Amino acid sequence: MLASSVLCWADDVRVSSPNGSLVVTVSDAEGKLSYTATLDGKQMLAPSALGLQTSLGDLTKELSIVNSQLSTVANSYSMRGTKASKVDYKANALTINLQNKDGVKFSILFQVSDNDIAYRYQMPRQTIRRREYKRVRILSEVSGFNFPEGTTTFISPQIGPETGWEQTKPSYEEGYSNDAPMDKASQYGHGYIFPALFHLPTGWALVSETGVTSGYCGSHLSDYLAGSGYTVAYPDKGENNGFGTDFAAIPLPGETPWRTITLGSTLKPILETTISYDVVETRYQASTDYKAGRYTWSWLIGQDNSINYDDQVRFIDLASAMGFEYCLVDNWWDQNIGRERIAELSKYAQSKGVHLLMWYNSNGFWNDAPQTPRNCMNTAVAREKEMSWLESIGVKGIKVDFFGGDKQQTMQLYEDILSDANRHGLQVVFHGCTVPRGWERMYPNFVASEAVLASENLFFGEGATISEGFDLTLHPFCRNATASMDWGGIIMNKFMSTDNKSRHSRKTTDIFELASGITMQTSVQCVAMQPNNLQELPQFEMDFLRELPTTWEETRFIDGYPGKYVVMARKATNGKWYIAGLNAQKEPLALTLDLKAFGDLTKLLVDDKQMQPVQTALKKDKKGKIKVVIQPNGGMIIK
Repeated sequence: MLASSVLCWADDVRVSSPNGSLVVTVSDAEGKLSYTATLDGKQMLAPSALGLQTSLGDLTKELSIVNSQLSTVANSYSMRGTKASKVDYKANALTINLQNKDGVKFSILFQVSDNDIAYRYQMPRQTIRRREYKRVRILSEVSGFNFPEGTTTFISPQIGPETGWEQTKPSYEEGYSNDAPMDKASQYGHGYIFPALFHLPTGWALVSETGVTSGYCGSHLSDYLAGSGYTVAYPDKGENNGFGTDFAAIPLPGETPWRTITLGSTLKPILETTISYDVVETRYQASTDYKAGRYTWSWLIGQDNSINYDDQVRFIDLASAMGFEYCLVDNWWDQNIGRERIAELSKYAQSKGVHLLMWYNSNGFWNDAPQTPRNCMNTAVAREKEMSWLESIGVKGIKVDFFGGDKQQTMQLYEDILSDANRHGLQVVFHGCTVPRGWERMYPNFVASEAVLASENLFFGEGATISEGFDLTLHPFCRNATASMDWGGIIMNKFMSTDNKSRHSRKTTDIFELASGITMQTSVQCVAMQPNNLQELPQFEMDFLRELPTTWEETRFIDGYPGKYVVMARKATNGKWYIAGLNAQKEPLALTLDLKAFGDLTKLLVDDKQMQPVQTALKKDKKGKIKVVIQPNGGMIIK
């Protein structure tokens, strides 16, 4: 990976992307470290602070650059479950070696690809005042993201600890701003979560972090401060019910996770970025060939009353009829069905070509959520017993809910669950949780996390059904751009009830819901059909759901604006292209699409003027273009 090495002694040091368009400049002027970024000569990032507060000393001021080295990075990898199955990552790297006035040494490593910046801090084992230091506490960062004036935001507030239902928050389930000014204070006074999307006067920026393991805490963004921008913030002391540290503790030599910034003059680099995975490594090998697929889920509409043996048989039969691979059995199954009958249910599912996924409370004392099973996932001894049983009855995955925040101790729990589950051939979905940070590549049995105000809220209240269009046209550019997202359901019922006649209605069209199965990315996708849908849906909708891919070879941006509309193309790992569009606006959206790059596409699924779903033959003009209208809260699929 090291292609060249150059020593630089100037106060300012620079590194540019392989194509030369993205340039990062680092300065130690007046003893404080900062960086800027330009794209095609346009300022994208104003001077933004760098530095750490540590138990070894203050590494935010009275700093000097000792030397720096330039190198090149070339990394090709394959993985399942994200927007691209094969990636060739090329970047230029800059290592800056620094010290403070007391001689405390540290480094910053920048890697700059054509539209992405990733950087992290590194600290060596070192001797200070005749004492050798082999460990350090990282107390805070001043790492900043200072965007130009006039930038607007699509960001979600961090909520305080032990809030929400049964003190289960923070859980990354708050709403997003919509082109809001940067100086608008966060709703709860705790800053903002990752990922965070910004609309600059000169383009777009997506900020996040990746590579968080059991060896570090998760972080988020502070509130905006004029002149400084946003700063990396560590967990609140009250998270995890007050247990654990609000700082990170690492051995030396050691390093922080990566802070990432994706920059583009358009939204194309934002939607297509793979930086979350480019700079991390696999932590362990898969114990088995984990299968992607689709799952049914009774709880979304049926809630707790549906967690009984007979209803779960109905949803297993539904999965079998649709050719889906899995059925998720949600909370209270140990009490409402019992372990012996769950073993019977798993055997029945397998006889129908379906495997079960089982829900668990993460437990411990960090929340008051009463749902069971509890005390099964919070210790190594309990996990080994439970996962051995699950493996013995043929269960293929678990959904673990209600975590305690972003402290290092909680990150260790995530990693321990994943590692132990891999030993027993179990895939893992997290809910009520933090956002994934490169985990699809780091942990091969990791599927997705919720970490979003997801589909269950459509059942809870009509407000979420009204905002569904905004949410699902935003997340391809934000939440789902950096990590897999378990939204929790392509919903085909017209009403949020088991009889499909009562309670409040879904506000999106059938084609919108079908298209969301392509615009949302996760390797095990929830299709929240109900058994009644087998008799209610048009045949072409059923056919599409039966063929719906969940793993992708390539993803391309076509058009869109966060919260308004999105049009994107994905090439499935079976080689077929799918183009999907969603329109969250109040007016029809007329588009002219150039399809020459996407091979032999023959069918169009769209809503007509009466908002009814139709499938027609695709009609291209002589230049390979088509004209299509996506109705309000409607969708489009070309295949």
